[in-house]
Amino acid sequence: MIPYREQLLPLEKVFRDPVHNYIHVQHQVILDLINSKEFQRLRRIKQLGTNSFTFHGAEHSRFAHSLGVYEIARRICDIFARNYSVEKIGPGGWDDQERLVTLCAALLHDVGHGPFSHTFEHIFHTDHEAITVEIITSPETEVFQILNRVAPGFPEQVASVITHDYPNPQVVQMISSQIDADRMDYLLRDAYFTGTEYGTFDLTRILRVIRPYAGGIAFSYSGMHAVEDYIVSRYQMYVQVYFHKVSRGMEVMLEHLLDRAHELYRETPEIFALHSQLLIPFLAEEFTLEDYLKLDDGVLTTYFIQWADEQDLLLSDLAKRWLYRKPLKSATFDEEHQWPLIKTLQGLVEEVGFDPNYYTAVNSSYDLPYDFYRPKSGVHRTQIELQQNDGSLVELSKVSQLVAAIAGQKTGDHRFYFPKEMVDPTSSNNYDLFSETYQAFAAHIHNGALV
Repeated sequence: MIPYREQLLPLEKVFRDPVHNYIHVQHQVILDLINSKEFQRLRRIKQLGTNSFTFHGAEHSRFAHSLGVYEIARRICDIFARNYSVEKIGPGGWDDQERLVTLCAALLHDVGHGPFSHTFEHIFHTDHEAITVEIITSPETEVFQILNRVAPGFPEQVASVITHDYPNPQVVQMISSQIDADRMDYLLRDAYFTGTEYGTFDLTRILRVIRPYAGGIAFSYSGMHAVEDYIVSRYQMYVQVYFHKVSRGMEVMLEHLLDRAHELYRETPEIFALHSQLLIPFLAEEFTLEDYLKLDDGVLTTYFIQWADEQDLLLSDLAKRWLYRKPLKSATFDEEHQWPLIKTLQGLVEEVGFDPNYYTAVNSSYDLPYDFYRPKSGVHRTQIELQQNDGSLVELSKVSQLVAAIAGQKTGDHRFYFPKEMVDPTSSNNYDLFSETYQAFAAHIHNGALV
């Protein structure tokens, strides 16, 4: 009988995909993981969360993204096995015995994401990576039972790739590094579904120039421009999509809605027993893995619809603003000098009847489009290495003027969020009563910035 880890499907299974055309599944293990209840749950969780309020096409799921990461990792394994195996190039080459652990880790890397994951994590103190590891290693899950059929200890091996503890750096960097299967898929997929053409890059060329070495993964020097293209695409996607001010405004609204529910539960827990039972373990801060896996975007959205009719005016209004896309407006501000002004503006917001704790927020969003290893920084980020003709390696920003120009540069802004009514008289029900207050507030907004 063929061992489970070596069982191939009688006929290759394919998933039609708008980004990769076809996603190819040959291993029985991979198909079984895809069909597990924990992985199928990812169909019900959006990849981009609140970004779908800004880019209406961004309705794609973490299920689709996870399949895409698997497919890119599978293609890389094929390239490595065909061109750069240990048998062909010696030490530092690819050992194809690593294929299955790589493909499983690629497929499962996001299985622990929750609904509206980053906002949910912040409110309820969950960690999607820790939960991913728990799903993979908990004997109660279908995912564990499938992986454990491969070999005892195999689930822990897959989990160690996620935690970056797996001994082979080639496997770890294929799943998590500055340029990995995860990032390459989400950039292309998010660009496709948001309709932002500048987020695309030449994946075919990058896969042509990728290669293993003893310390991980590098890229042929001749492929430098394709890697530059990827870096610029990532930069553009962060600036134009992931940091979009409206998406962040909706995220702030979601955070305040869940905050209000959390606070209300402490005062009157019985109201949530009527309609929000699956959320109670999180409101009570006593949840299990089983509780976590019952949640998805649809569950929370259903609860928000019910909260819109609650007697608590704050919970009801915040739920309606979320459901009917009424984002908070925002203005940029100087973090170093304008905190006193923000306090003043919060006072004006309160004067017209809004609780500033729920209707104002400060949101800062930054990312490093590319950061190379700097010994004095105290943070070791995986470098992008280019392999020269003689086999020696050079770090990308050392030879790319384009990357050097943006390496280590932070991109983002600080924003003060407030109700739209503060600057739009037509949306306010009490403008005549508080016209002077509204005018005083609006006087401090000019060209989208606080003055």
